[in-house]
Amino acid sequence: MWNKCRELFAYREMIRSLVRRDLRGRYKSSVLGFLWTFINPLCQIIVYTMVFSRIFRMDIERYYLFLTVVMIPWVFFSTSISGGAMAVVSQQDLVKKIYFPREVLPISYVTSCFVNMLLSFVVVFAVIAVSGSGFSPQALACLPAVMLCEYVLCLGFAFIISACTVYLRDLEHIVGVLLMAWIYLTPVMYDISFIPDGLLPVFRMNPMTPVAVAYRKILYYKQVPDLSDLAAAFVTGMVFVGVGAFVFSMLQKNFAEEL
Repeated sequence: MWNKCRELFAYREMIRSLVRRDLRGRYKSSVLGFLWTFINPLCQIIVYTMVFSRIFRMDIERYYLFLTVVMIPWVFFSTSISGGAMAVVSQQDLVKKIYFPREVLPISYVTSCFVNMLLSFVVVFAVIAVSGSGFSPQALACLPAVMLCEYVLCLGFAFIISACTVYLRDLEHIVGVLLMAWIYLTPVMYDISFIPDGLLPVFRMNPMTPVAVAYRKILYYKQVPDLSDLAAAFVTGMVFVGVGAFVFSMLQKNFAEEL
């Protein structure tokens, strides 16, 4: 493990280069270009706000803010998984021609998604400012820790899915279907207090639940998240990245033959 970390560190310039290329090419040739970084999440927030505050009438104060503070992190999670599925397959020419640690590919993709989320947080802070809700400096100090936990979690999933997709291309579409259901099993559009006590242990098994709860406590309730939530998010992320790295290392041996 230590040798692999040293090798990845030696290829840090390659990771940085792939991240830059992905960010530049994400909205290449589009008229609005980089503005889509803000337009995409804003459109999702507006649609969900209209549906759940006007049609289903979710009885939550400042529902648009309640939704925004978790929707941006959710977009990062879903994009990392759906796009991460093709992180290796989309770079098959590179994989076949030169040697480099293949882990570079999912790492660079998830990192570019993470940078995109950081830029999209301009929307979150703008909505908070407009709402007049304000910030809690103590709670805000915990935000980088929650972001790091989510990054590690996304990286773990990307390792597993990107490696498996090389052998089963249908996984790209399967993941898309699963993510459509996953958002409703995560407290993004509703508060975790709405979940019946009998079902709460099931929802707690969702690795995104403690992450979503922590984001909302910090940015909506202006509270320092419970240590248990942060610990659960960190432990879950580390478990997934450990399992993901192991699965990836086992499957990468035949990447060139399968691509």
